[in-house]
Amino acid sequence: MKIPRSTYYHKVKKKDEEGEKELVRMIEAIVVEFPRYGYRRVTKELLRRSRHVNHKVVLKLMRQHGLLCKRKRSFVTHTTDSRHAHPIYPNLIKEIVATGINQIWVSDITYIRILRSFVYLAVIMDAFSRKVVGYAVSGWLDRTLTIAALTMAIESRNPPPGCIHHPDRGVQYAAEEYVDILKAGKFRISMSDKGNPYDNPLGAVQRKP
Repeated sequence: MKIPRSTYYHKVKKKDEEGEKELVRMIEAIVVEFPRYGYRRVTKELLRRSRHVNHKVVLKLMRQHGLLCKRKRSFVTHTTDSRHAHPIYPNLIKEIVATGINQIWVSDITYIRILRSFVYLAVIMDAFSRKVVGYAVSGWLDRTLTIAALTMAIESRNPPPGCIHHPDRGVQYAAEEYVDILKAGKFRISMSDKGNPYDNPLGAVQRKP
């Protein structure tokens, strides 16, 4: 046909360029719809849309066209602040293993990352049954969070006098308002030892047989 060999390769290259442009448009559409997707999740979404492509190719194109999401991590305050002037109580559960419900309650605070921020979760767990008896969620790390969890636990369980309440030494648990509720309920107040990173209230219970 007297057609130069280069003509054939030229058409193939042009076809590849058009396919790449279409792929970029698809990636852009996915990134607009799901702005927090990284290249791996974009690759999976392309597969759902019947476009099979290697994740390395997706990464390359997203990098070239500035489509990689930049995750901005929110600053998370430490949940335990033991630098306060409130009374500290001794650890009462070192050598005690609960033999029934409502003998030992352990309390702790953690945080849960959500789409654009995070929230704090306060939990109270029965050491024997390992069942959560009270909890509260808030965007603020203060005593109202722990008081809400404690109030829920007392209302749901109505524990007998002498139940040990054991959290860490954080100000949320040592605050006067919180301790007053414990005293009114005739709890025995216990707190974690100082300076032991493994003396986590919930973790300590999970290590017991």
